[in-house]
Amino acid sequence: MPMSLLLLLTCSTVLAFSPIRANSIFVSARTGESAGLKMALKLEDLPYGYNALEPHIGEKTLRIHHGKHHARYVTVANELVQGTDMEGDDVVTLIKKAHRAQNTALFNNAGQVFNHDFYWKSMKPNGGGRPTGRLAELIERDFGGYDGFRAAFVKAATTAFGSGWAWLVLTPQGLRVTQTIGAGNPHMEADQVPLLTVDVWEHAYYLDFQNLRPTYVDAFLDHLVDWDAVAARLPHD
Repeated sequence: MPMSLLLLLTCSTVLAFSPIRANSIFVSARTGESAGLKMALKLEDLPYGYNALEPHIGEKTLRIHHGKHHARYVTVANELVQGTDMEGDDVVTLIKKAHRAQNTALFNNAGQVFNHDFYWKSMKPNGGGRPTGRLAELIERDFGGYDGFRAAFVKAATTAFGSGWAWLVLTPQGLRVTQTIGAGNPHMEADQVPLLTVDVWEHAYYLDFQNLRPTYVDAFLDHLVDWDAVAARLPHD
């Protein structure tokens, strides 16, 4: 028998009878399950259709951003906690544990799972405009009005160097606008409650706005923000 054929048969036999790690193939971020792997984190469906935010954020952008980038963070985060005592933890607990332990890989992926879920749920079709009710009153108190909030939020979003996020958070001192880089988020701080975020990683807007990040941020505020969702995140008195 020729040596090349013998090697081929030998390799085929090894592959046929060798166990394969479940997280190496066929992992579904959407269902959270694979052959033998129960995933703690799942890729949630968007709360609207992929084309629902057009013309401001296109269908192609959402399909890539949600179905590729977000999905990958879910898969990697689950792989990193598989077989550890963190396997059943929720995403916020994972973020806090990873931050304390300086586990950069887990923090980055779990952080991005949370950030993206929060971002999707901060938008709706035909959103934008100005908030009302209690949220509007707090913005008036802490920023001097909507225009003051908007200026601070736009500055945070447009000056984040490289990739990051701008946030509206509630602190013991009142509402604040903050900026995080990479996968950072308010759960790095003990006293911040996230209320609103905008993703300023380039993959969030480049297909629709190219390098015009300020135009994307304006579109987010004018046409996409779900102020009802933001207001619902305020703790009850």
